[in-house]
Amino acid sequence: MERPERPRANGCGGGGTHGALRNGFVRGPPGTQINHIVHNGGLYKRPFNEAFEETPMLVAVLTYVGYGVLTLFGYLRDFMRQWKIEKCQNATEREEQKDFVPLYQDFENFYNRNLYMRIRDSWNRPICSVPGAKVDMMERVSHDYNWTFTYTGRVIKDIINMGSYNYLGFAQKTGPCQEAAAKVLSQYGAGVCSTRQEMGNLDKHEELEKLVARFLGVESAMAYGMGFATNSMNIPALVGKGCLILSDELNHASLVLGARLSGATIRIFKHNNMQSLEKLLKDAIVHGQPRTRRPWKKILILVEGIYSMEGSIVRLPEVIALKKKYKSYLYLDEAHSIGALGPSGRGVVEYFGLNPEDVDVMMGTFTKSFGAAGGYIGGKKELIDYLRTYSHSAAYATSMSPPVVEQIITSVKCIMGEDGTTIGRARVQQLAENTRYFRRRLKEMGFIIYGNEDSPVVPLMLYMPAKIGAFGREMLKRNIGVVVVGFPATPIIESRARFCLSAAHTKDMLDTALKEINEVGDLLQLKYSRRRLVPLLDRPFDETTYEETED
Repeated sequence: MERPERPRANGCGGGGTHGALRNGFVRGPPGTQINHIVHNGGLYKRPFNEAFEETPMLVAVLTYVGYGVLTLFGYLRDFMRQWKIEKCQNATEREEQKDFVPLYQDFENFYNRNLYMRIRDSWNRPICSVPGAKVDMMERVSHDYNWTFTYTGRVIKDIINMGSYNYLGFAQKTGPCQEAAAKVLSQYGAGVCSTRQEMGNLDKHEELEKLVARFLGVESAMAYGMGFATNSMNIPALVGKGCLILSDELNHASLVLGARLSGATIRIFKHNNMQSLEKLLKDAIVHGQPRTRRPWKKILILVEGIYSMEGSIVRLPEVIALKKKYKSYLYLDEAHSIGALGPSGRGVVEYFGLNPEDVDVMMGTFTKSFGAAGGYIGGKKELIDYLRTYSHSAAYATSMSPPVVEQIITSVKCIMGEDGTTIGRARVQQLAENTRYFRRRLKEMGFIIYGNEDSPVVPLMLYMPAKIGAFGREMLKRNIGVVVVGFPATPIIESRARFCLSAAHTKDMLDTALKEINEVGDLLQLKYSRRRLVPLLDRPFDETTYEETED
């Protein structure tokens, strides 16, 4: 076998092929990666390496059995609570309110009471420091099986932070960003106490928006004080009744909420599956609106740059090609990809070498790569002028805090090199190198790792419910802070730990984390990988679609 060229961080690397599968994927012998080879008219200017290893059958069966046992014990404990054999600690209706409309639905809260409560200590852990490469955490204990927590007063120091979205390491308490924010705080104060349309439009807001537009390579941009609201409050301003939204099945809750609030018809396509998307586009154009068969007023495609649970990167060249072919609009959420992808950190558009003008609505957040808060939308001037008038976030939300605005301005200038240094570009490069190294080492250890090789979001598959809490606790014992995720945030048999890489992580930190992960993996028997790599597009999908809103 020909030795593949060593891939460069955030760059291109070659590789041999071993029998093509559809959609340009190839499958090699055990241990090889899946490469996306360009067969789609030269849409891809670089290899597109993404792996989703199949869940072992035995693991899947045992996972279902585990949830089944927990459910049976849950019903048993509910029976014991009803007959006062076990103390009932969950919220219930008072006797005098029994005839009222119930505030608490017992069955809806079944999962929280009987499954989530067992591993509740794995979430909402209180941090008492800057969320940098290392964090300090307040110790807490529970004496009633996680129903309540008591703080011991002890602080656990120097925990390696593998969970925060601090991709470029700008979450700092020292340095140029902190100094600039402190200076603006002394000049402007902490709050604005008004909306942008009234008395809350500062010169700093204007400066930020011009800088963001220049960074993205678009005509204009607008900043908002909350990333979630940037999606949920702006999508309803762009589409409404008589419009069609085509949404990836794994889109973030903010996109889902915005789509539902818009009143438009929603149809879901399988994750990153271009055949599924094209089928929906064809059907939408051929059949039009339900009942009336009139053409849709608008067709809007909703996708993300990096999907925060799968670690996958949107197949943007193909999405843009379909968007142009079927004359639809594209809304791209770059919350996790802006700053984290591309040679100069300009996101997934730069990563694929595409033209920003091909994306109608470019959305992103300042909460991750920039170490701040808020979000933005970029695009043509007509679009931004329209949103300034009709967006609920612009009309009713309080303006961004001046120190937060300055944090963003300083970090963006650093990334662009306008601070006179190469620190920003070096951080982008360091993040890419850390990502490749960490992913490669985990795969070598035998873990099942999802996602794209260039994605700083690294899901490590746990599967079984008992191992969700066990992994989080064992890692914390070893001074490693991780995020664990289970049902209903993921499919029931795909519970996982999610690592987020940062440019602030040194090689020693990563090696320490990898050593402990390897040890815990052996302890909990998490090394499931059999190198049966299954491309996402080879997964079967149900060609039926559902609509959330009918005309």
